[in-house]
Amino acid sequence: MNDTVAGLLQVVLLLVLLAACYAPLGDYMAKVFTSERHWRAEAVLYRIVRVDPSSGQRWPVYAAGVLGFSFVSIVLLYLLQRLQPILPASFDRGAVGPATAFNTAISFVTNTNWQSYVPEQTLGNTVQMAGLTVQNILSAALGIAIAVALIRGFLRSNTDRIGNFWVDLTRATVRIMLPFGFVAAVLLVIMGVTMSLHSGGDIGGSTYPLAPAASQEAVKQLGTNGGGIFNANSAHPFENPNPLSNLFEIFLMLVIPVSLTRTFGTMVGNRRQGTVLLSVMGGLWAVMLTLAWLSETHPTGAAGIAAGGMEGKELRFGIPGSILFGVSTTGTSTGAINSLHDSYSGGAGGVTLLNMLFGEVAPGGVGAGLYGLLVLAIIAVFLAGLMVGRTPEYLGKKLGRREVTAAAVSILVMPSVVLIGAGLAIALPGTLDALNNDGAHGFSEVLYAYASAANNNGSAFAGLTVTSDFFQTTLGIAMLLGRFVPILAILALAGSLAQQKRVDAGAGTLATDKPLFGLLVGGTIVLVAALTFFPALALGPLAEALA
Repeated sequence: MNDTVAGLLQVVLLLVLLAACYAPLGDYMAKVFTSERHWRAEAVLYRIVRVDPSSGQRWPVYAAGVLGFSFVSIVLLYLLQRLQPILPASFDRGAVGPATAFNTAISFVTNTNWQSYVPEQTLGNTVQMAGLTVQNILSAALGIAIAVALIRGFLRSNTDRIGNFWVDLTRATVRIMLPFGFVAAVLLVIMGVTMSLHSGGDIGGSTYPLAPAASQEAVKQLGTNGGGIFNANSAHPFENPNPLSNLFEIFLMLVIPVSLTRTFGTMVGNRRQGTVLLSVMGGLWAVMLTLAWLSETHPTGAAGIAAGGMEGKELRFGIPGSILFGVSTTGTSTGAINSLHDSYSGGAGGVTLLNMLFGEVAPGGVGAGLYGLLVLAIIAVFLAGLMVGRTPEYLGKKLGRREVTAAAVSILVMPSVVLIGAGLAIALPGTLDALNNDGAHGFSEVLYAYASAANNNGSAFAGLTVTSDFFQTTLGIAMLLGRFVPILAILALAGSLAQQKRVDAGAGTLATDKPLFGLLVGGTIVLVAALTFFPALALGPLAEALA
């Protein structure tokens, strides 16, 4: 069986698995956030932390909960790293340096999971499990909570309440991330992923690392996090041993973001609304996969032709398994890698970068993909309203100045952070020493780093050394701004929508549950990215691909 046929079979099997889970998982998640019944364990937790689960919150209070919880999480994770020598199961590993601990704490709390260190040499099991794995679960649950709050903004009328953050976070954790993560971890162990509390040992004079990899691998993919417990990430055979585990990990990345479109359609009472958003996600994902696959299977240049497109890739996955993983990970804000993106051809490398510059909505991160796509849908409706001279409406809510301003802020933060951060880094003479390559490829490495941080992706071209205090600090700030400024804008949008009365659709109302609207949203995504990033892309991956 040749690589093309094997790759197509992988894609077909992946789509079949996603289709099988789409309706039941999507409807289950809708039930999680509409049920009035609290589980006993949840009720105990609410009593301990003194939360009234029946009380709703205005968007500023909801936002204060998000920011407060995230701030405490960053501080605790920072302290875990700094105090590592006195923690059990640290295996004589020292305290993590202040700049690296700062960057890592922000990285995992913001669902970015950018790693500027060698995990198996830097962190012991306690920090890996109590720090990183816990944040893999909680940061994903927080993203789901924000998406649900925005959906409630469309559902509710004449109220300033958009839900209760602590209830949403608890339910996303207890009812979604923990049970599904546990099942995924067990399946990964069966497939051969390591699960050990030992630090490793020696065989024939060579040291091999061990770690509780399966539990972190499961939630890093399911929660679209991406941080590896080994430095090689999902290219390491202890994290991703064979083609079956590789396909399963791709499935884990996609299943919740894809199914959340069904959750959206079910909650708003019109499942075709969710189907339209799914078609946008799926269409972009398919186009990007095709472009990257063609680019890697038709290498250019003497080195590329000599390597047959296999440079930087694992033989056990081949080009199809590597490209399918790479396109999915950069399209979902996961950031995990099973091949070296820095070794991709100019075209395929540009695809992984463009996936992030689209705002990671194909299909996007857990929760973040859905609320990002809904914001772009609002922009699309607004543009359509301008063209026909009508006040734009979406799901029975008018989109006035406040709503469009909040949506615009949400989508403009990421480009601003990416371009300012990359421009500042390129302007500094010390950046040349941190690059493995000069010219267009070197520029792409810097642009990719800030795009990855601002989009909370976490993957890297790997040709840029980011251990200096400058990169640790600026990338950490990019992660914070890229995560929380859009969240604040989206919660403000949800609060504004919830205060409105619902209006009935009229003869001039744009039908948002038809294929034409899907094309409009997809065109808006491409247009926004093209207008914002084309000059930067022309200096980097486009110049390299055309060279």
